[in-house]
Amino acid sequence: MNDIPEHALHGRFLRGLAASPGRPAFRTDAGTMTYEALHERALGWAGSLLAAPAGPPRAVGVLAEKGPASYAGLLATLYAGAAAVPLAPDFPAVRTRRMLEAAGVSAVIADRAGLAALEGAELDLPVLASEPGSADRFPVIPAGPRDALDTPRPVAPDDPAYMLFTSGSTGRPKGVPITHASTHHYFSLLDARYDFGPEDVFSQTFGLNFDCAVFDLFCAWGAGASVHTVPVRAYTDLPAFAAERGLSVWFSTPSAIALVRRMGGLAPGALPSLRWSLFAGEALRCADAADWQRAAPRSAVENLYGPTELTVTVTGHRWSPRLSPALGVNGNAPIGAVHEGHDHLLLGPDGSPAATEGELCITGPQMTSGYLDPADDEGRFLRYGGRTWYRTGDRVRRLDDGELVYLGRLDAQVQIQGWRVELAEVDDAVRACAGVEDAVTVTRPAAGGGLELVVFYTGVPGSPSVLARQLRRELPEGMLPRAFRHVESFPLNTNRKIDRSRLAAAAGSTGAP
Repeated sequence: MNDIPEHALHGRFLRGLAASPGRPAFRTDAGTMTYEALHERALGWAGSLLAAPAGPPRAVGVLAEKGPASYAGLLATLYAGAAAVPLAPDFPAVRTRRMLEAAGVSAVIADRAGLAALEGAELDLPVLASEPGSADRFPVIPAGPRDALDTPRPVAPDDPAYMLFTSGSTGRPKGVPITHASTHHYFSLLDARYDFGPEDVFSQTFGLNFDCAVFDLFCAWGAGASVHTVPVRAYTDLPAFAAERGLSVWFSTPSAIALVRRMGGLAPGALPSLRWSLFAGEALRCADAADWQRAAPRSAVENLYGPTELTVTVTGHRWSPRLSPALGVNGNAPIGAVHEGHDHLLLGPDGSPAATEGELCITGPQMTSGYLDPADDEGRFLRYGGRTWYRTGDRVRRLDDGELVYLGRLDAQVQIQGWRVELAEVDDAVRACAGVEDAVTVTRPAAGGGLELVVFYTGVPGSPSVLARQLRRELPEGMLPRAFRHVESFPLNTNRKIDRSRLAAAAGSTGAP
């Protein structure tokens, strides 16, 4: 274990193993595993992956629900020196196939739900199944102790630790590789920022295909703490769930605050066990931060920000009930200062640097070197001052103290319950529905906070339920529109372009745009 380089992401688990060998590494509805047990299973599965007839894999798909198979699969992939590609079993088969192919996956670790998804994707990949005998339809990678590793394989700093996929404006997902070096810089900063320890209990609200799950797992495992998945039923009485589990670290999208409020879980002092409350994935409203702070009075509340391309999060603002509300813009809390070791610049509408407001561009050690498909790099990376910068597409304002406040998107990419959604991808999927000629997707405020999608389309009027059923074959649930509006034609602005602002205004009403 001492031979594992400091930069290796899985080195954080080994730190936790040394600190808490007999403690639970995770708890889910499907079971609990100690650090020792999870380590042994990961060594065994890693050895099986390396001994497979096809040879050592460069990328391994982890296609499983949150539970023993997904956590052990993620760790085993890292132990094998390969890049993990976490995938959601409930995604449409077409989308899963595209992601597996784009990432160059040559082996899959799957549970029963994952095997069903893989069968739907019609790919004949070698499978290491978490339940023996369940993967007979695929080439099987035996998961026995015979090939177990004694220690994880070495990795280089520039080796990818994982690959995740974001919504793509071209109508297909974009693959983002993140290296061990990027995660090392990130978690080194987090170690200095937070005081996590073996007694902490982390929530895990995110799916493993959402990069914020990397924060949960490797902050917890680096401290010898435990990660507890949060089932849907827990939101009906989150204070009771938090008390029963002894939750001390909460991390979710801000949309969860509105849900917990509706369930009556945000009474003052309702969440006394929390020490840290973290939110990311979409804009955090000042009012929501204040309500959560009152419910968790012993907790430090933080608003974190960062696209997948910049390794989970790259800014952070610690909420102050006294100071933060006055710093917000349009009701949104500040997102904070950019992480140490990074530089940022703001681009004005003409593409030149702006002093206080513009598109946020960041460069530094957490930045990906580019997408899996280099064709996707165009427009997202900028050469300036002899360096490459990632263009976030987010418009921000720089405050006098150097912190940033999120103002909104420059393009048609939006956050829906934490999912980054390219509206053009939804447009493309709707156009493929029977009878549809053209489609434009806009957003409107959702009843419980956040945003939801509304589609305006031309062609033959169709049943919303039929359109939704067709889209489910292509889009995950989080990207499905909540309303469909047929129009004879789209309104145009003075430049003879589709007037999206008029459509957005009409999305919340019953009148014609």
